[in-house]
Amino acid sequence: MTEAGSGPSPAPRPLRIGNASGFYGDRFDAMREMLTGGPLDVLTGDYLAELTMLILGRDRLKNPAGGYARTFLRQLEECLGLAHEKGVRIVANAGGLNPAGLADAVRELAQRLGIPARVAHVEGDDLTARHPKSLAAHAYLGGEGIATCLREGADIVVTGRVTDAALVTGPAAAHFGWAPGGGPPARAQSSVGEYDRLAGAVVAGHVLECGTQATGGNYAFFAEHDPERLHHPGFPVAEIHEDGTSVITKHDGTGGVVDLGTVTAQLLYETSGARYAGPDVTARLDSVRLTQEGPDRVRIDGVHGEAPPPTLKVGLNRLGGFRNEVVFVLTGLDIEKKAALVRAQLETALMSAKSRPADARWELSRTDHPDAPTEETASALLRLVVRDPDQDTVGRTLSGAAVELALGSYPGFHVLAPPGKGAPYGVFEDVYVPHGDVDHMAVLHDGHRIHVMPAQDTRVLEPLPEPPLPDPLPEPPAPGATRRAPLGLVAGARSGDKGGNANVGVWVRTDDAWRWLAHTLTTDRFRELLPETADLTVVRHVLPNLRALNFVVVGVLGEGVAAQHRFDPQAKALGEWLRSRHLDIPEVLL
Repeated sequence: MTEAGSGPSPAPRPLRIGNASGFYGDRFDAMREMLTGGPLDVLTGDYLAELTMLILGRDRLKNPAGGYARTFLRQLEECLGLAHEKGVRIVANAGGLNPAGLADAVRELAQRLGIPARVAHVEGDDLTARHPKSLAAHAYLGGEGIATCLREGADIVVTGRVTDAALVTGPAAAHFGWAPGGGPPARAQSSVGEYDRLAGAVVAGHVLECGTQATGGNYAFFAEHDPERLHHPGFPVAEIHEDGTSVITKHDGTGGVVDLGTVTAQLLYETSGARYAGPDVTARLDSVRLTQEGPDRVRIDGVHGEAPPPTLKVGLNRLGGFRNEVVFVLTGLDIEKKAALVRAQLETALMSAKSRPADARWELSRTDHPDAPTEETASALLRLVVRDPDQDTVGRTLSGAAVELALGSYPGFHVLAPPGKGAPYGVFEDVYVPHGDVDHMAVLHDGHRIHVMPAQDTRVLEPLPEPPLPDPLPEPPAPGATRRAPLGLVAGARSGDKGGNANVGVWVRTDDAWRWLAHTLTTDRFRELLPETADLTVVRHVLPNLRALNFVVVGVLGEGVAAQHRFDPQAKALGEWLRSRHLDIPEVLL
């Protein structure tokens, strides 16, 4: 009971979280830009991806003390004093495969610079010992370990493999006093649903995780904005409130743009259906509401959350063998016949060799133009990619067979570069383990270890039934009411990879365009527009609140990005290819 005349304690102020890295290799100066550009409470950095874990795994083979993102240390050397001066806490997953090693390196750096900093780390994600055939096997942890470190006074928290959104949910849970599992703050009960707060923070974290993709980078409608605004986009900031709502923005005076389109594009990136599952909570993307609150300010609210699934995702990276390639340049006339000749010659040579590559893929790119003004624009590229468990088979065997054709093949024979020795390639796959199989641990600055309890309340992840579609646009009243035009004149898209699958999110900006898109862009039409997907499983998810469709193309990326299965191994441009395809579009939408 409260004393007479007293009321509930005031709500904590909003938490201002900025992002300074979307991947290992992102803009080096971003950490300094974010610390000097405006007020922040927490600065996050996302350095990990499926491919990065493989790269760090190979680094660790050379140096067992390595396995973390060394760029982060160099950034801190410039910015640790600035963060201390401004009271900004730093949370990053730069620990990669060795978060304890990175934490020690940060402590040594702070001591050398004479800056007091309490450095903690999160561990328990490494399951490599349980998967002896893998180079790296790591569970995707949630944000509670981060929250524990921050509650215990850490200034810097480094982690290994956590979900990207955990970099935001952890600080939010610590700041607002959210109980594990998304429960209400200890200070008072609230009308907000048990998991809704965390789900709101997950959505904000998902928008922030890829840095400038939320502020105009990789944006389908970039041509509608002043090019100077997009030359050097600022990194995003989320103002998170106690109820889980947030505003996505950026520091005043920085480049880029934050609007409904840039936020929608990032929300659709590398997701699938309406249920966006994580170790802390399953966020319902079909409940997200976006509102343009002002210039470069987009409010996110209405997010519902559910208990997380009973298992954690574990990413397995292993070496798949060796890979090599050769690109033949075909110039001028008879491109198809030249390609057929050299292909037949090389395949005959490989067949007669002692060992033939286990996998060989040819692709002819017609980059040539008739009556071209330059030799380069008169040329097409014929690419051969080979894979095999044996390095010599993709190295000496291929190089010998290709080089020996130099004087006896098509006219104008040359290659972009002679084949090398062959390089190892990786394979990614995911498996799932119960929450309790992972020893999630917060390790504080003084070495004290706090076990993070696994989720107690879980819910098996099930797909939702497709929501009702809007009424279709009326049929055109007369011929000529439609025009054959690129889809991208009406729709935006963003695409990316999840293991061997690709995701393509497509959205429109008006209700009429949504009425047309929802009925027109079916899975059959999608396969028709992108013939490479014709024989693959394509799953469509409908998100009416975002006026969006999300397509998952199963298996288009083979064994994942590290296997370099196709021309665009991470499907980054798959959405732009879709936007370039022509179909009949109502004139009223153009």
